[in-house]
Amino acid sequence: MDLGLTDRVYLVTGGSTGRGFAAACALVDEGARVVLAARSPDTVAAAAERLGAHAIGVAADLADPSAPATLIQAARAHFGRLDGCLISVGGPPAGTVLTTTETQWRAAFDSVFLGSVRMAREVAQALLEAGTAAGSAIAVVLSTSAVEVFTGLSTSNGLRPGLAMLVSDLADEVGPAGLRVMGLLPGRIG
Repeated sequence: MDLGLTDRVYLVTGGSTGRGFAAACALVDEGARVVLAARSPDTVAAAAERLGAHAIGVAADLADPSAPATLIQAARAHFGRLDGCLISVGGPPAGTVLTTTETQWRAAFDSVFLGSVRMAREVAQALLEAGTAAGSAIAVVLSTSAVEVFTGLSTSNGLRPGLAMLVSDLADEVGPAGLRVMGLLPGRIG
């Protein structure tokens, strides 16, 4: 089945391993081009090499406010366009409400929550400004902790429900322009 993704260009954060890499593989298999983003320069370069000429790797941390602009510019410079993104951020470290330090909460907030919001917002703005929002898509990998409490994962339990609501809010805001925004709730496998 042709999904109509040939030559479309997507950013994939958390793209060097796990769900992010699997999504990037599927996109490339459908003819899309991808800009993989991950914190480790070596890991993201190796992942991009595995995908071949239809992928590039960029070392970027979503906790860094400059990451979205860097990734958007890389897509446009290397592939000439941008059609959307998959925002996948690894889960914050395990811990309970009482054992998680404020420093750990802030780091998780900066990466999981604010990093995801910033990325979605800046990609949406870039697509709207370029006049290419119609038919484009932004997907945010959430967690079933957005709807169900997981013992020992307090930061995820605290951050993911709010992120899910912001994804829905953004979808309402940009949907009339034809930009699809969705939250993905993967379940546990094991």
